[in-house]
Amino acid sequence: MNMKPTWKLIAALIVAQMAITAPAADDADIAALKKQLQELDLKVRLLEHQQDNEVAAAKTTPKVSLGANGFSFSSADSNFVAQLHGLIQMDNRTFFHDGGLNANDGFLLRKARPIFSGTVFRDFDFMFMPEFGGSTVQIMDAYLAYRYSPWLQVQAGKFKSPVGLENLQGDPNALLSERSIANDLIPNRDLGIMLKGDVRGGVISYAIGVFDGAPDYSGTTFNSSFQDNRAVAGRVFFQPWKNSKTKAVSGLGFGVGGSYEWDRPLTNTATGLTPGFTTDGQQKFFSYKSSTFAGGAHWRITPQATYYYGPFGLMGEYVISDQTVRNGATKADLQNTAWEVTASWLLTGEAATYGAVTPKKIFDPRKGQWGAWQLVARYGVLDVDDNAFSTFADPTKSASEARAASVGLNWYLNKNIRANFSYSHTDFSGYTGKAAGVGQQPENVIFTRVQLAF
Repeated sequence: MNMKPTWKLIAALIVAQMAITAPAADDADIAALKKQLQELDLKVRLLEHQQDNEVAAAKTTPKVSLGANGFSFSSADSNFVAQLHGLIQMDNRTFFHDGGLNANDGFLLRKARPIFSGTVFRDFDFMFMPEFGGSTVQIMDAYLAYRYSPWLQVQAGKFKSPVGLENLQGDPNALLSERSIANDLIPNRDLGIMLKGDVRGGVISYAIGVFDGAPDYSGTTFNSSFQDNRAVAGRVFFQPWKNSKTKAVSGLGFGVGGSYEWDRPLTNTATGLTPGFTTDGQQKFFSYKSSTFAGGAHWRITPQATYYYGPFGLMGEYVISDQTVRNGATKADLQNTAWEVTASWLLTGEAATYGAVTPKKIFDPRKGQWGAWQLVARYGVLDVDDNAFSTFADPTKSASEARAASVGLNWYLNKNIRANFSYSHTDFSGYTGKAAGVGQQPENVIFTRVQLAF
């Protein structure tokens, strides 16, 4: 809205009024000035009316925007918002020194997700995210959330279970192409309802909910009239110095997540506990026997922490997954454990963060700008309970422990486009098979990725 013409006209009106009332003015001059004054007054009234109409229209006109954060459509009062985002990841995996087990070499569309989200009636948020990458189409997230305030929100539908630190990091922001082997013991997405919130701007964050029970296994046959595998899952995370001006402590965060459920299978003819624990290269190195099934308490706990200081980032967690299993008449309580630590350093000086990295200077070779560059290193271990062998798992087909070391280089061309290059080496223990298998020799794999996220 441009107010300058209006003020110029008002100034002209004042000048004309002063001229009319001046003692030296004759009748002819006064008549001319009065006419000019009437014309100026009319113009001022017309402009004010036009401006009032523009203000009224702005209050009712929908807003449309397009930028690095995607497409956004909203009502004038922002009570209704619809946003369209997307995530595409094109990967290549190359295995070597693997005894000829290179069937997983090649390109793959790791993720292809259109993301539709928004707000209705100011306080209700929604998210719908299907997955077209891979061999089958899936619905990854589909939920509705009510925001009473930042510290009190309710969310229902399908979404990530609030347990693991690394798993809760946004998929576009994961530092390496695949999440660590510690993530094998963490529940992923699940159906349920959850209470969550941030207190004092995120100094304390919490989430607790009831879910169907997302396992670190699948495929078990249950009788719905006898099953009781509802899970309670939650997490609390503290950043006590988040608002401190002392940068050395403001980036420290720590917390704990966990879950509990009780599994009751129908019969001993269940199809097995799990599709397997997988390596960084997504190869199965452990699975239970097909006659082993869950039958009893299953709980997890994962202490976790993050630290960010300037371009340096550090995150880690320890996971315990304790589960009662059965094979025929034999029953055991197995406790599988895992941990991982990931460190990162932004070579170009950007601030490290749990979320997305925004380059100080976007890629533009014409201006001598090359985006942001980040070094990443990770080490993780997953240890299967020794009591799993050989009643519940076969040591000639599965390893009892995996130790994975990874290094990588991330190139953020701009806020939306990123390229990854990384190498992962995994050693195994406990495999006694004679035939060539994943656990018989170390896994060596090179990952490359091109990602578009908006």
